[in-house]
Amino acid sequence: MNISKQDALTWFRFFAELPEEEPLGPRQREIASAVFTQIETAVERRRAALLADIPGLRAVVPGREGSVPYAPGQARCTLFVGPEDRFPAGCRSCLLGSGLSAVRRTNRCNAACPFCYDYGVLDQIPPIGEGLWEIGGTKYREEDLPLLFALQRHPTGIAYVYLEPFMEIELYMPVIRRFHEAGIYQHMYTNGILADEGNLAALGEAGLDELRFNLGATQAADGVIQAMKTAKKWIPRVGIETPMTREFFEVFHRKQDQILSTGIDFMNCAELHLNENNLENYAEEPLYFYREGYLSPICSRDLTLRLMKTAAVEGWPLAVHDCSNATKFARDIHLRAAEGGWFGQSSYGCEFSGIPYAAFLPALEDPGLTFAEEEPLPPGYRPGDLVW
Repeated sequence: MNISKQDALTWFRFFAELPEEEPLGPRQREIASAVFTQIETAVERRRAALLADIPGLRAVVPGREGSVPYAPGQARCTLFVGPEDRFPAGCRSCLLGSGLSAVRRTNRCNAACPFCYDYGVLDQIPPIGEGLWEIGGTKYREEDLPLLFALQRHPTGIAYVYLEPFMEIELYMPVIRRFHEAGIYQHMYTNGILADEGNLAALGEAGLDELRFNLGATQAADGVIQAMKTAKKWIPRVGIETPMTREFFEVFHRKQDQILSTGIDFMNCAELHLNENNLENYAEEPLYFYREGYLSPICSRDLTLRLMKTAAVEGWPLAVHDCSNATKFARDIHLRAAEGGWFGQSSYGCEFSGIPYAAFLPALEDPGLTFAEEEPLPPGYRPGDLVW
């Protein structure tokens, strides 16, 4: 049903007032799903115009080593602008290889970013364990790695995540060296606060292939920008990976020349998605569901596409990657297929235990968001009807 925006707003105001423990009935769920589709359709329609306006837009597509020009409706994993040889190999591994194969060690962080999935609960993150590394959901000691390499198929790449590795970066060097000797591509995420010449050189010498700075964690602090420049001396590939927020978009443009002069290779503009920990930090933002899975501020990817157009028009010497919800959707479909899952299987889905209907009110109250097609609700679904 192509529910009208006014009917959608009326119903969602009602849903937002229901007790959390009271589930929606079948027809009410139909109404909610229709609203999510209307919002998502309106958002995608607007973005189609933004995409068409980006010169030189490239698509990474299944089954190809390189990329192809963007075309509406194509089967694609992701989009980028800029030199193809600077598109990060870690992303290619994530999207077309063995997926985001995570190696976990550090459960602490020295920042508290409002966009963090663990916002407000950083002091409750469980440790992996003394002397242990979590790989594929199993705990290993460093001396177990040769056995793991000998018995299992090597991943196309691995990523060091969870949470800020530079809090104990010296522990990573022997493990990085082991993976390097096994010929496995490695990338790492950091906020860059503790990065310096010494530990960056040590990472490069150990064999780290790619380092990604969450530049938004410090609002592009000068010291972190300098650390990115230093990292390029020691590590083959260096870039930015930050959730795109209004604040980061503004500070990036203010420091654009300084950032681009570091010589970094890529910039992954992640579409910010929300969970129960960070949702309240974006309570006033118009939000949308992507395929009723990831919940995101509408502005996040819109800002990414605006930045990509600027990069393409100005000819920035780095790849700017649209790491959107659509990209993560494609990633999970590919990963399940590579693992032998049944047709259509994917781990992509909603990260909320209960849908926060009140969070959609700013979108429905936004006069700038126009539903593409509206029609009256059928009898039995209209506001004032007894709907279950």
